[in-house]
Amino acid sequence: MKVLVLGATGSVGSVVVQNLLKAGASVVALTRSADKAKNLPAGVEARIGDLNDPYQVGDAFKGVEAVFLLNAVSSTETQEGLFALEWVKRHGVKKLVHLSVQHVDRAPHLPHFAGKIAIEMAIKQSGIDFTILQPNNFYQNDYWFKDVMLQYGAYPQPLGSVGTDRVDIRDIADAAAKALEGGGASGKTVILAGPSSETGASTAATWSKHLGKPIAYLGDDLEAWEQGSLKYLPPWMVFDFKMMYAWFQQHGLKAGAGEREATEKLLGHPMRTFDAFAKETASQWKA
Repeated sequence: MKVLVLGATGSVGSVVVQNLLKAGASVVALTRSADKAKNLPAGVEARIGDLNDPYQVGDAFKGVEAVFLLNAVSSTETQEGLFALEWVKRHGVKKLVHLSVQHVDRAPHLPHFAGKIAIEMAIKQSGIDFTILQPNNFYQNDYWFKDVMLQYGAYPQPLGSVGTDRVDIRDIADAAAKALEGGGASGKTVILAGPSSETGASTAATWSKHLGKPIAYLGDDLEAWEQGSLKYLPPWMVFDFKMMYAWFQQHGLKAGAGEREATEKLLGHPMRTFDAFAKETASQWKA
């Protein structure tokens, strides 16, 4: 099978590429950057293109049987996703796996969620064999906070106290590869939620245990988080994520009845735990 992976140089897409190669698939990667294309694994065909230029990028979808559709968080991600879907239809791609967000329909006022609702709806009406994957907050997002934790002993992500069922990107990639290979979940939406609910305080405590030093949760003050984040993130992203964290603090983001079981059925193995991820990562950081 020949599979086109969008977002192939990112945190999730790169692991999807690795899994597909191990399974013997022929992998094509779409990237905007010729420099990043040089770092793709051996055997991966690089195709350069930008989904914001639909005329220029169309040929990247030629000759593939399946597409993994991941649109990076941006102010144009809905447009990019719909353009990609159109090329999928025009080139007769047989299978589409789309990476969305858990329970997007429950918070359509959040830009980070709402942009994916339109793509999901369009996919479901396209007539293409699809699987939609809806992951929770990634464990690996904590890589962004490495310096803050190691240098200042603080954990800054304002997750709140209700709980989010965070997930390892390796489980997301495993699910994507299985779906692309025809291993199940055809025509379904699969929730990718981790095996336990994590709060801001519990996350900091887990890092404290494995880093061997106190890590303090900086708390739920979204005004303070906003002012700090505006120093290094674009304003549209800060505004969007502040809304998202407010939702997490009020409602959490948890799996419903039977959703974890459906995920593990697709994966064929138990979900990775946050504790195991933090232990592994702390060991690498300390080394």
